[in-house]
Amino acid sequence: MDERTSPEEFGLLFKRFLDDIVNRAEIPEGPLLKRLREHLGGEPTRMPVISEEVQRFEQPNLQVAMDAYLEQAGHSAELIGLAAENKRNWGLGLSDFVSRGTSPYSLRLAEGPVDWVNFHLDGDRVLPVVQFGLYLVRVNGAPLIAFVSGPNENMGPRGGRARIEVMAPEKTVAQAFLKDVTALMRERNVYRGKIVSLEPQQFGFGPQTIITFHRLPKVTRDDVILPSGVLDRIDRHAIAFSEHAGQLIASGRPVKRGLLLYGSPGTGKTLTIMYLAGRMQGRTVLLTTGRGLGMITAVTQMARILAPSTVVVEDVDLIAQERGMPGVQTQPLLFELLNEMDGLRDDLDILFVLTTNRPDILEPALAARPGRVDLAIPLPLPDADARRRLFALYARGLDFKVTDLDKFIVRTEGASPAYIKELLRKAAVFGAIEADGASKAVRVTDKHVDQAMDELTEGGRLAERIAGFTRPGDEGPPPGPMGPSGYPTTVVRRFS
Repeated sequence: MDERTSPEEFGLLFKRFLDDIVNRAEIPEGPLLKRLREHLGGEPTRMPVISEEVQRFEQPNLQVAMDAYLEQAGHSAELIGLAAENKRNWGLGLSDFVSRGTSPYSLRLAEGPVDWVNFHLDGDRVLPVVQFGLYLVRVNGAPLIAFVSGPNENMGPRGGRARIEVMAPEKTVAQAFLKDVTALMRERNVYRGKIVSLEPQQFGFGPQTIITFHRLPKVTRDDVILPSGVLDRIDRHAIAFSEHAGQLIASGRPVKRGLLLYGSPGTGKTLTIMYLAGRMQGRTVLLTTGRGLGMITAVTQMARILAPSTVVVEDVDLIAQERGMPGVQTQPLLFELLNEMDGLRDDLDILFVLTTNRPDILEPALAARPGRVDLAIPLPLPDADARRRLFALYARGLDFKVTDLDKFIVRTEGASPAYIKELLRKAAVFGAIEADGASKAVRVTDKHVDQAMDELTEGGRLAERIAGFTRPGDEGPPPGPMGPSGYPTTVVRRFS
């Protein structure tokens, strides 16, 4: 070193020397990169990566699509996992796996166990879903890699989605793979033909969609007590359209349609919906009520994918009050509902079933065009003959020994079917208490029905009206809904 070289100059020269040594040194290769290069038969750092994101609730569909794809002739794959600390928090992608030194994780990644998560579907079905894994795929001999990762809330708003990334020597191979898997997700959709509801819920940095499976009780035609001819009209509009959908579409007739059921609480709106769900087997039913009313767009999009389908909007007056009414603000959800009903193709077999206790405040635009509400059915309080049939219906399974049924037919004038059902339930309780286990069948007598009526009316007129009993002369609209939709469902599992 020249005596004239300053310490600063010496430091700069020494740094250049070290940089040159590092640049000339061969960067070590992580074990995972070597495995990926061998599978792809080329340099993965120069290959394109194509990715697709899906909603959290679509993870089961992605899994069944991957399984179905790999079952096809000429398709095979080896599934491997990753061994690394905090891998779920890194937000790793395929680009990180194939980098040589440019990523701080590249040398620390190695093969390890596959991460799975269980999704509980309808009934007792449990579907294991890959949460973090690499598929080393061959499609008719052509290699590709598919990386599947589940949601990661630590990565911000977009971290709430699952992701699949695909790498192949030829970009067209990766594109074709994603196209086929996406098509299989629609074809093998786990929600198709099921009864589900959508509801928003906050996860991490943003809202996510929760899907709940429902199991509705079996409701037969004899279980639905309505005035003569009413159920026939509902059957024609809901069921006959679907049974003859092919002919109607071929003749240029639209099969999308809307049905409005309105009447006092407890008159059979929900029961009629359960009857239709049971009659129209294999059809996807999307129940919309409560907070789910804010997800009309998502519900309708799902209905399109899963058609033939039925979209049920309970208590539609909550979002569809008539514009211009005093004290009523414009409801954005009303416009969403109208736009979605209008935007459906005529050849999609989608039935909208709307219910309300307050038809007098509904927005007239709901019925302004065909394909929105084409049929409005009033469900009145049962007359004397209907009440007699309701007593017979809800007395099934009881040792029914009421001698003066006519007295109760008169006393229940103005009662809803729901009231009569509850009346006989309470009467059965009184009968069971009196018998104190003396016999298997519960005996119900006039005394027990009297006791049940006294208990139901003990709270005065308000209690009666809440229970579904409107006496002649009562004024004003019936009370609004007191809680959830009223579906006596068994919720199988709720997940996002």
